[in-house]
Amino acid sequence: MPNIKRGMMGASGSSSAGSQLWAWGTNNYGKLGTGNETHYSSPVQVGGLATWAYIAHRDLSGFAINSDYTLWSWGYNNAGQLGHGNTTSISSPGQVGSLTDWSKVWTGEGGHSTAAVKTDGTLWTWGSNAYVQLGLGDNTDRSSPVQVGALTNWSTVAVGQSHMLAIKTDGTLWGWGRADYGALGSGSEAAQSSPIQIGALTNWLQVTALGNIASAAVKTDGTLWSWGFAHAGCTGLGNTTKYSSPVQVGSLTDWAQVSGRSFSCGAVKTDGTLWSWGKNNSGQLGIGDRTDRSSPCQVGALTTWSKVQLGHGHFAALKTDGTIWGAGVAAGMGNSDSVTNHCSPVQAGAESDWTDLRCGRSAVIALK
Repeated sequence: MPNIKRGMMGASGSSSAGSQLWAWGTNNYGKLGTGNETHYSSPVQVGGLATWAYIAHRDLSGFAINSDYTLWSWGYNNAGQLGHGNTTSISSPGQVGSLTDWSKVWTGEGGHSTAAVKTDGTLWTWGSNAYVQLGLGDNTDRSSPVQVGALTNWSTVAVGQSHMLAIKTDGTLWGWGRADYGALGSGSEAAQSSPIQIGALTNWLQVTALGNIASAAVKTDGTLWSWGFAHAGCTGLGNTTKYSSPVQVGSLTDWAQVSGRSFSCGAVKTDGTLWSWGKNNSGQLGIGDRTDRSSPCQVGALTTWSKVQLGHGHFAALKTDGTIWGAGVAAGMGNSDSVTNHCSPVQAGAESDWTDLRCGRSAVIALK
């Protein structure tokens, strides 16, 4: 039975130096980075490089950091979310500026806003800013990266549809942007145009955003917390109540990683089990049916899961044996059946050397 390390994967990106980049699923606006808009039902390599270290993907845009710390992006670019200084969509990875100090990158639901942390710990954002979600003190869109404040202790970021949450190296939790339904966890529904601290605790480890309505996080003690509007039970609290401050999900202390998307959530425990809850109209919870769940439900009985990512109507998860499995909308499954939705996990391709993955809208990008 594996012992999964808590927080082993950030909210919207993860690292694995020196890897090939692969993609599959629908390819609107060239979001797979393959140089075209062809849909792929099986994994296809993106370019010929084997030096990718960090990836992010959400809806219609993709991002990757190379082992030389350069930042690259592709796909839909209506609000400048690719960071190229324009609003032109591209179907192959294009470098963002010329700097070589990028460390991590995240993109949000809708794919219209982006955040990144540099090797010096500074935080940068760009793209859509209609709901002040860039944290820059205004609501003006940016088509190139702009630094958020002057601090150098940012660690990980979760990008939602209209809000962002971040954890600093000191374990504090911060949020900004739209706060409808209590999605920021600040105790109110007032929008914040600059980062504000959420509570006073210093033991936050990993955080995720569910669209514009809710958020969830794991603490260093292995507890799971959520807040916002529990549409379809997406907060996992056993109800559909709205909470404007973090509330603990159950009483267990063995949660390792959580991922949210719209009204669905998935999580991996330290014992390698996979759990899911929330919206399940496409079978995206992987529990064998299409019934919503308002509390975490175990996906099968296996104890070999290591990472999970939620997409639009589907999830993809990585096992300790290096295989990728998915459930929900068939277009993101990565196998020959691109028509039938799956209510239980099916394997993507036959490879067993995958190291990381990210879900977009009916699509997946992965490293191996």
